[in-house]
Amino acid sequence: MSKRKEIIEIFLAGLEGVNPKRLIHKQVELEDGMLRFGAEVQINLTDIRNIYVIGFGKASVNMAQALEDILGEHIKKGHIITKYGHGFPLKYLEVTEAGHPMPDKNGLLGTKEIVSIVKEATKGDLVICLISGGGSALLTDLPEGATIHDLIKLNTLLLKSGASIEEVNCVRKHLSQIKGGGLSKEAYPAKMVCLILSDVIGDSTGIIASGPTTYDSTTYNDSMSILKKYKIDTEIPLSLYKSLIRGMQGKSEETLKASNPIFFQTTNLVIGNNLMALESAKKKAEAIGYNTIIVKSDLTMNVVEVADFLIRKLNQYNRKNTRKTCLLFGGEPTVQVKGNGLGGRNQHLALIMSVLLKDNSNVTMLSGGTDGTDGPTDAAGAVVDCSTVVHAAQLDLDVYEWISRVK
Repeated sequence: MSKRKEIIEIFLAGLEGVNPKRLIHKQVELEDGMLRFGAEVQINLTDIRNIYVIGFGKASVNMAQALEDILGEHIKKGHIITKYGHGFPLKYLEVTEAGHPMPDKNGLLGTKEIVSIVKEATKGDLVICLISGGGSALLTDLPEGATIHDLIKLNTLLLKSGASIEEVNCVRKHLSQIKGGGLSKEAYPAKMVCLILSDVIGDSTGIIASGPTTYDSTTYNDSMSILKKYKIDTEIPLSLYKSLIRGMQGKSEETLKASNPIFFQTTNLVIGNNLMALESAKKKAEAIGYNTIIVKSDLTMNVVEVADFLIRKLNQYNRKNTRKTCLLFGGEPTVQVKGNGLGGRNQHLALIMSVLLKDNSNVTMLSGGTDGTDGPTDAAGAVVDCSTVVHAAQLDLDVYEWISRVK
């Protein structure tokens, strides 16, 4: 088997380690009238009047289908929002496909349905919330006086700025009534259990999908500071700028804080994350015969810095090992986009690495997104080795010119 085929098999094994359906079946059990969520939550269904299911994210429909298998007719109603091309009909739940990474009108409509459902739930009811990557764009609402086009422009500016996901979501929270704990507020006093596939480093539920079901420690002032840091405060739509100013002046409610008693009714459970994917990939690599090391699972640097880090680690391990070796890394690098081209952080990192590896015939590198899409494309990432630059030149593609388009 070629190294390219091996590295793809290793990546696919990592994906299987965080398969949404498998994780739901592993974490949720209904037996003799007792509903269990992992080891943390146990609910006697005789104490529950109605079960509602909501979800948002690229994996949410698959998660919901697995939950339907378990709960069946116990589900009263529910609604799921997912990315275009990721949805399919469910037996008990409605599905809306919407825009990602840019929000759109379908996202607004789907969010209204979800808010309507959680408002219907009351004391004695259970709301099960399924959250996965992409949830922040898919679960979306508008500040007073703003349009969906305003929100799209803001997201475009943020995603191109090089801001971290923590910074991006801080701004998003302060331009929303449902992010930053707002969804828990709408569901109160019903009991809410959230099953989360984490797509952020550290698995902070306050960052995943902009934290709609948990408290937020950031402020309106923080969000404005972030916009100023990346010099986009004067570029965002006036309606959004005014909304943030109102918040800074105390004329709008802050996001919900840790002391709010609403959160006694909400339980957030992370059932899958990047490290689980890395561990599954490690098992596969070892089975193929590689000496395998998970080097780092929380990379957050710019893609150029990540590439430099990978090369340094590669040289370090090359000096130590004579066996064939597989080095595994995880995280969420940032990239500052100059133009309007397609692509994503994984493809750009792979492109940089193709140059750094052009004289090294012993190394093959894959950079892929575990949520299946890298930027606004149908690719999850890319595989490169010492031949990539040459092959690109044969297709009249200048690797160096393409790299220069992104910092």
